[in-house]
Amino acid sequence: MRQSFASGVWAYRNTLLLLASFVAIFLLMRTEIAHTLLALIGGFGYASAVVIGFFFVSTFTVAPAAIVLFHLAEELNPILLALFAGVGAVMGDLILFRFLKDRVYEELAPLAGKLGGSHLSLLLKTPYFGWFAPVLGAIVIASPFPDELGISLMGLSKINTVQFMALTYVLNVVGILLIVLLAQV
Repeated sequence: MRQSFASGVWAYRNTLLLLASFVAIFLLMRTEIAHTLLALIGGFGYASAVVIGFFFVSTFTVAPAAIVLFHLAEELNPILLALFAGVGAVMGDLILFRFLKDRVYEELAPLAGKLGGSHLSLLLKTPYFGWFAPVLGAIVIASPFPDELGISLMGLSKINTVQFMALTYVLNVVGILLIVLLAQV
């Protein structure tokens, strides 16, 4: 019994790793060390914008990253800041996209089949889902909200990696630009 439980849990190792990393990031972001580190990173100009952009995409790091970007906009050109931070955001989104699309979805597909059965399969195969999921995902990514839900929706669609990178770059630059322009007001 114990061995079958362990092998059953191991079948979802990537999903469990993803959840564990969210918990670890959440706990880490509550420490003073994390806030000090983000403030220190912010002192390197446009290079720091790339690093902060990387942190702009996660549920647990979006708030401190937005604050650092807001403060960087007081010293740096907001358009260049958004362009550089967009590069980091794409890197963060791409890691999440590849991890979700290649590992987590494969692990959860059999489970979804058992729980949702034919209703879920039919929903995912409708032509409406094919265009609605990426559109809704794009709206989420362009917003200042964390990107995980948007990436998940895009990962379920047929979008390829190059299209995903181009789209998330534009969407993240727009979202970051909105935040940094607020610093100018």
